[in-house]
Amino acid sequence: MSEPQLRKPAWRGVSLTTRILAVNIIVLALIAYSLLYIDSYRREVLGERFKRAANEAEIAAEALGQASPDTRARVLSTIGTRQHLRLRIYAPDGGLVADSFALAPPSFTLADPRTQPWLMTAARTLDRAMDTVLAAPDIPLYAEPAGPPRAGDWPEIVEARATGATTVRERYAPDRTPMISAATPIGHQGAALLVIQNATDVTKSIRDARQTLAIVVGVGLLLTVYLSLFLARTIVQPLRVLVRAAVRVRLGRDRAVVVPRLPDRRDEIGLLARALSDMTGALRLRMDAVESFAADVAHEIKNPLASLRSALESIEKVEDADLRRQLMDIANHDVQRIDRLISEIADASRIDAEMSRAIFEPVDLLGLATAMVGARDRRGANRDCRMTINHAGGDPALVAGVATRLERVFENLLDNAVSFSPQGGIIQIRITTTPDTVTLEFLDQGPGIAPKARERVFERFHSLRPAAEDFGAHSGLGLAIARTIIEAHDGTLTARDPAPGHGGARLVIEMPAFHREADEV
Repeated sequence: MSEPQLRKPAWRGVSLTTRILAVNIIVLALIAYSLLYIDSYRREVLGERFKRAANEAEIAAEALGQASPDTRARVLSTIGTRQHLRLRIYAPDGGLVADSFALAPPSFTLADPRTQPWLMTAARTLDRAMDTVLAAPDIPLYAEPAGPPRAGDWPEIVEARATGATTVRERYAPDRTPMISAATPIGHQGAALLVIQNATDVTKSIRDARQTLAIVVGVGLLLTVYLSLFLARTIVQPLRVLVRAAVRVRLGRDRAVVVPRLPDRRDEIGLLARALSDMTGALRLRMDAVESFAADVAHEIKNPLASLRSALESIEKVEDADLRRQLMDIANHDVQRIDRLISEIADASRIDAEMSRAIFEPVDLLGLATAMVGARDRRGANRDCRMTINHAGGDPALVAGVATRLERVFENLLDNAVSFSPQGGIIQIRITTTPDTVTLEFLDQGPGIAPKARERVFERFHSLRPAAEDFGAHSGLGLAIARTIIEAHDGTLTARDPAPGHGGARLVIEMPAFHREADEV
């Protein structure tokens, strides 16, 4: 079954700087869009003012309807002055009966846009822009009718007479402030009252809110663009440096390429830089190890091949049967040696890959060691050496690992101990457990390992074998493979000083103990 193909993001070709700017501008655009909601606030405020204007007109009409003809003019002027309104009474025939502005000084005056400061001009421009964006209906301009005043000049009076209900209209003064007019019948004789007010407070509150939000959005936009560019610069520049270094490492043009570690940065970029630097160092070490391993493999295989070639070439020239048999034995020995080398080399090469994919399970090292010692005794792999197992500590010798690989480690260490032990020697396996660690010690009675050679014995193809052992009987990879497996289990394998009261070699394995709750999460 093929792996599912991941959908490529639409922005895969967009630079990081553009993405940062886009994200920040989108956020600000959402904030700016909230400016449009002020219009709903404007409609709500105007709606309330329409209701208020209708109530004021109806109250004034009732007061005027109850007033006597002698007091009607005084009531009209008083209401207009106190409420900052202009009130007009029209007779049933449409003629103007009374005007509060004629009876008393005007209670409000309309502002002349030409005399206002530029900020008011900008505010009106913003009002028009908002109306355009919102596709608001056109509001007619307020203008006094030309000629003799008649009720028919005001559509709201015509509608109020026709319906018998109060009618409200909105117009714009020259400075685009709302002119709210309400017309309502007076009594049942057909007279009508027209109440006009200049709602400058509505415009002021709305403009103040718009201007405040516009300033905040503008300043926020400038700051966001500046900070986005700053952020992009602090991110993109070091990333470009890392990319150039990574490309040079990939091309392999300069082995001395240094991936900058950016030690002064404590953010994700710094972590990435140090991770790339460490990865590059590890990669170079691995490449050097591979090259060294390849050279060692070629050298180790070349020797038995040369011996095999010499034996085969000599067989054709030798007529002595005994000598021919000796040459055949040499050839067979060299073939076995090459076969063993190839097997060990293949095993050593695939350990890392296998361990990276392996699933670790609880392994009882005490049980594993006991089973292996018994199996080796049955097949005679221990020669005449005697093996003992001692367990100290009250905790079980459980570790998380791969049983077959740990078995290979034990096999290599025991083979090594047997090969160096004298006849009848004792090989001890000591297991010490604590709540956090499982320690295994492999002790033999051989010549031991000199302090200077305790790390070299773990090198690949290191060959320091007993004099009595057949040449080529071991590949020199046993301890190297064992250490690789143990390190893949987060453990250590080292050669240490002999145990007190014992001679010979002492190889020590330390591994973290298995904790079921922690390891199974």
